[in-house]
Amino acid sequence: MTNNKDQSGVDSNSTPTPAQDAAESGVSAALAGTRASEPVDQDFVSPPTGAISLVDHREAEDTDQPAQGVVPGRPASVDESNQVTAGGYGVGVDAKYVPSSMAGPTRRVLRNVSEVRHFFRVNDTPVFFVGATPFNLLGLDRWVRNLSYISFYDGWDGAHPRIFTPKNKPAREFESGEDINNWLLRHHEVRALIDSRTPQGTRPKIALVFFNEETEEICEELGYDLILPKAQLREMLDSKLITTRLGNEVGVPSVPNILTTVDSWDALKKETTENNLGTDLVVQTAYGDSGKTTFFIDSEEDWDEYKDEIVGQEVKVMKRINNFPVAVEAVRTDAGTIVGPFMTELTGYPELTPYRGGWCGNETFPDVLDDETRAIASDMVRRLGDRLGEEGYMGFFEVDVLIDLDTKDVYLGELNPRISGATSITQVTAGAYADVPLFLFHLLQYMDVELQLDVDEINERWAELAAVDVWSQAVVKEISPGVARIDKAPRTGQYFVDADGGLVYRRPALDWHQLQNSSEVFFMRIYGPGEFRWKGADLGIIVSIGRLQRDTGNGTALSIRAKHLIESFRDMYTVTPLVRPAGAKGSAGLKA
Repeated sequence: MTNNKDQSGVDSNSTPTPAQDAAESGVSAALAGTRASEPVDQDFVSPPTGAISLVDHREAEDTDQPAQGVVPGRPASVDESNQVTAGGYGVGVDAKYVPSSMAGPTRRVLRNVSEVRHFFRVNDTPVFFVGATPFNLLGLDRWVRNLSYISFYDGWDGAHPRIFTPKNKPAREFESGEDINNWLLRHHEVRALIDSRTPQGTRPKIALVFFNEETEEICEELGYDLILPKAQLREMLDSKLITTRLGNEVGVPSVPNILTTVDSWDALKKETTENNLGTDLVVQTAYGDSGKTTFFIDSEEDWDEYKDEIVGQEVKVMKRINNFPVAVEAVRTDAGTIVGPFMTELTGYPELTPYRGGWCGNETFPDVLDDETRAIASDMVRRLGDRLGEEGYMGFFEVDVLIDLDTKDVYLGELNPRISGATSITQVTAGAYADVPLFLFHLLQYMDVELQLDVDEINERWAELAAVDVWSQAVVKEISPGVARIDKAPRTGQYFVDADGGLVYRRPALDWHQLQNSSEVFFMRIYGPGEFRWKGADLGIIVSIGRLQRDTGNGTALSIRAKHLIESFRDMYTVTPLVRPAGAKGSAGLKA
């Protein structure tokens, strides 16, 4: 299978920016990402606030009485049976429902995972995840008491108890995810919410996917703790050239390459021939996304097409290989680097995205890697994480790993020093439920605790449990040209395939953690009724137990089941086409 997209630098955070998406369709700032003034079709009934039943109907179905151990008005996970913890509450209590009398962790030295669980279960420090949507860390509030989401888009229409969206959202342009987050942090409603949930004398913790030095300045002024590595350090580590050099220092090799400066095809060909790279090449500049600064060159004609983007700067020139890409998330802690599960990516499927090679989802399943390759790749990620620690980097990061299908060699593909689009799957794996979700180890680096964890033992257990999970997610983008107002849209919640094979809405759901089998899926709506869609706009995200791809022998393809799900969700949208405004400038929406 030839897969060039990994060498092109595609990752879950580097799809075309929403501003570029919207600009290509000519959607105006007054339209993109803001609610329309025209009335919405009254046939659509959005779920009212509080519509989500916190009682699991699988435990209390077809009866007027609550299931045993379930109290009306309390979540089904709150176990009122005789099985109690030392604090007097059932073993199934979600972190967010622990009463305030139990809050306030007293243990500041954490020696094992049990103590980590307890620490977060009674946490009294407010933690806020800020972003265009809450998707990346959705469900983490099940583990972390006092964790909330501040989101520009609310697919639950106010029904999720931990998601806050400002009511006052005037039309304006967003050029990036950083721009959205900075706008949210400055918003008077957001500041009031954070103040109301923050005890006096406490600094709230703020986590984001996208941030910059302006974000740091905002948080400093407002008295918030930004629980992420410094933006300047992250920007440095984002360089493909820096990543390559750091990897080389600790024996984590990239695809055979040279770092050089060239000014002509002849000079490029001479250097690559001398270094046994051949002339079928992949050339990357230090920074770039979605393949926009990655160039495939094997002739002078290719060189002439891309030379203006290459000449005058140092570039990474790689031999082009036949590769299989995988992604993995990890956390650098004071106790060492903890490595999460490996997963594949969904890229470039025209049913999901209009962008060739664009990221549109992830999968984890037992055969992502064989045991030997998994061990090699995991060791490489740990060594890279330890090297990042020497630079002062602490916390979450994602690594793309390339497997050469011809030689079976394992290479470092790319480093993404941030929370990624794959984080949502990492949180529901068997490793997460055996220990805690991987992101909690990131949080611990920014809480007032000392870690004395056995990282080797944790990594060994996660490696053993990595072969039992099957989870998939797919980001559904608008693939048609033009701009349209959304009149009806599928509700956020749990769906199932009925006896006739149709996809049917089953119930509201806060997240995908309660999916039971491959007949059920969770859909998170992003753009809803009254908002606008255009080519490249993110419509929603499908999460499934079971794979969405099938192996074809020389690559992968969407399964029949996956295509049915995608088509079914698209059919649930009805829109009113709009005339494209002449010369309109784009506005940002969402980057997953």
